Amino acid sequence: MTSTLTQVYPIIWESDGLRPAEGDRASLIDQTRLPDEYTRIEITTYQQMAEAIKTMIVRGAPAIGIAAAYGLYLGARDIQTSDRQKFLIQLEEIAQVLRATRPTAVNLFWAIDQMLKTATETSGTIDDIKTALLQKAHLIREEDIQTCFAIGEAGLTVLPQTPEKLTILTHCNTGSLATGGYGTALGVIRSAWNSGRLNRVYADETRPRLQGAKLTTWECVQDQIPVTLISDNMAAHCMKQGLIHAVIVGADRITANGDTANKIGTYSLAIVAKAHNVPFFVAAPLSTVDFKLATGEEIPIEERDPTEVYQVGTTRICPEGVEFFNPAFDVTPAELITAIITEKGAVIPSELKQFNSSC
Repeated sequence: MTSTLTQVYPIIWESDGLRPAEGDRASLIDQTRLPDEYTRIEITTYQQMAEAIKTMIVRGAPAIGIAAAYGLYLGARDIQTSDRQKFLIQLEEIAQVLRATRPTAVNLFWAIDQMLKTATETSGTIDDIKTALLQKAHLIREEDIQTCFAIGEAGLTVLPQTPEKLTILTHCNTGSLATGGYGTALGVIRSAWNSGRLNRVYADETRPRLQGAKLTTWECVQDQIPVTLISDNMAAHCMKQGLIHAVIVGADRITANGDTANKIGTYSLAIVAKAHNVPFFVAAPLSTVDFKLATGEEIPIEERDPTEVYQVGTTRICPEGVEFFNPAFDVTPAELITAIITEKGAVIPSELKQFNSSC
């Protein structure tokens, strides 16, 4: 069994030279067009990157962070001043625009903070700072890919020992498309497949944006991983029938106590897994852990455009006069999570604090 999708990256950097140049650009897979059409979009300004994040052309917490890092560099590249203080002020204004795109995914804020720290700590000319920012964006991307491989290997250590070949249920998309490459939860699944431990993936559709149906199944087909698509409300039935041996999901933000915000529908999936004694795992890099927040009650939950609920494509599916509620995420309490799988290993939620470098 071999994996080919690791050669497909949601964000790549296209450069006309070694040093920052006007022709440099980020190239994004337009995930809104998958699975029907594989298209890349060139991003040359921070405004374009902000729009790509907001409209979910790029999605997934780690991928959003990488995109924001390149977006901040693109904004920095176009700042026309030789005054260091003015440059940093304008850079912070650009950062604010990028921060406002998606409020829940903490990797967005983490990556921006890493970039701003690089800017303030780099000595020399403005051009030196711009070069350092581009190098930092590259590093954030490269480290995320390596982190995903480490998460995949860590996940293998906590998967159920029986049966030998597992059937794993996942929700939303947590693969190469959601990260620098390889994936978090889908990275664990991919590692299980490559090591002969996986029988099949069950993928929730993930309403209302259908990331499971459109993206996760696409990645599995590319890698020739057996995948069965189900609607979100079929999970309980599948578990009752004994079809599911484990659930692995990703995360957009994890608080200090292990409460986890992830794509809407994750919380109910965790409750169902608990009721059927199916282990429920969260796979995410440590950059997704927000140690500044004590519990999930403090996580801001993004509400998205109601058209995502009342339209499928261009077809309206409900009558005029209906009201709508469209939270993009929900919070799974730590007590429902069997383990959190990180690049440093898998731990029960209460042990996350050992990874808090600020303590």
